[in-house]
Amino acid sequence: MRSLIRLPAAARNLVSLVGAAMATAMAVLFLVLLLLDLLGYVTNPYIGLLVFVTVPVLFVAGLLLIPAGIWWDGRRRAPGEAPDWPVIDLRNARQRSVAVGVLALTIVNLVIVSMAAYGGVHYMESSEFCGQVCHTTMEPEYAAYQAWPHAQVACTACHVGPGAGALAESKLAGTRQLLQVATGRVARPVPSPVRTMRPARETCEQCHWPEKFHGDRTRTIREYASDEANTESVTTLRLHVGGGSRTLGVGTGIHWHMNLDNEIEYVATDERRETIPYVRLTDREGRVREFAVEGTTAEQLAGGERRRMDCLDCHNRPAHTFSPTPERAVDGAIAQGRVPRELPFVRREAVAAVGTEYATRVDALEGIARVLTEFYAGRTGADARLVARAVAAAQDVWSRNVFPVMNVSWGTYPNHLGHLEAPGCFRCHDDEHRAADGSVIRQGCEVCHSFE
Repeated sequence: MRSLIRLPAAARNLVSLVGAAMATAMAVLFLVLLLLDLLGYVTNPYIGLLVFVTVPVLFVAGLLLIPAGIWWDGRRRAPGEAPDWPVIDLRNARQRSVAVGVLALTIVNLVIVSMAAYGGVHYMESSEFCGQVCHTTMEPEYAAYQAWPHAQVACTACHVGPGAGALAESKLAGTRQLLQVATGRVARPVPSPVRTMRPARETCEQCHWPEKFHGDRTRTIREYASDEANTESVTTLRLHVGGGSRTLGVGTGIHWHMNLDNEIEYVATDERRETIPYVRLTDREGRVREFAVEGTTAEQLAGGERRRMDCLDCHNRPAHTFSPTPERAVDGAIAQGRVPRELPFVRREAVAAVGTEYATRVDALEGIARVLTEFYAGRTGADARLVARAVAAAQDVWSRNVFPVMNVSWGTYPNHLGHLEAPGCFRCHDDEHRAADGSVIRQGCEVCHSFE
């Protein structure tokens, strides 16, 4: 028996040695980058992709090259030549030390792979990964996400279901989407609604109590004229939000739709769920009423999408809201004080600047600055600081709503929480959906709100 352990000749080949070198280098690089990440020095999302995806993949590839090289070297041997296997004698102190070293390296490899796997899953569930790694594709959604109240809610809270099955499904979907990005086959714009979105009871209702009674809520809408004084008009609405309670057996106001004892189903015959010719209501007593638009055929209903109504049918852009028109966006910026109302004609000029079609983001930022700067350069007494504020705010308004590369512009993603710029409530509340007893789904303004 040999007194010393030595590597078999089959392992001393180019492929195995390259694999060992690659695995060693990637292990060191991973540990260094992981330390920098833990210390807060890594902020770029692409560095995270390198740390938790690229480096671990190369590390595992290096480990796999070692046995692959041994197998390849064995294939090159002359027929009948016996492989040179190591002989291990643990009674030998030198061989015991080598065995302990091999075991320690194996444990280190397992720790590195485990840390990489855990870190990779955690990293790929972060909102930064979702919004910034596939930057061009997800830029519109991520920009809108950052500007609205759900900005502190992780993307996976709504887009990935609980459990291992949902996690695996999301990763398979992500792999497919990554291939689409890599091959340039991404839909532009990204289709909406998302067909794989989890139902509201698994998302919205985890934070928002569905039986909460809200009563009436007051909403103030400020709009501005395109005159020199940017004249303000104020509309005050009392929204009958109401609520529903399974315990009390009542449901009132807009949220009557979500009374847990009411079941509303509908059939949409278009991709955006804007054409709804059929509605079915089942109340708490089990009574069923069906409403349909005149002329609706069984073939149309069979070819449509049948869906049980939930929060997302009205609140369809809860975390990714875009302004429907330049006018709405500029009015909102003026109301918030971002666009200075003191500047004469600022509403008119800002709407014209952001409403112009631009080929690229650079063209838009330059064009908006040029339009506003040149207009006020020709007017005596214009405050340069106010003009600079107006330019910056108008550029921000455009940047949050228009993305030429993804073919996203004003109105691309309609919001159904209302009925002005998109069908919204009027998809069903149109006095055209009629039941067998002659009753209709009413369109009266007072059903949902009153003016003050």
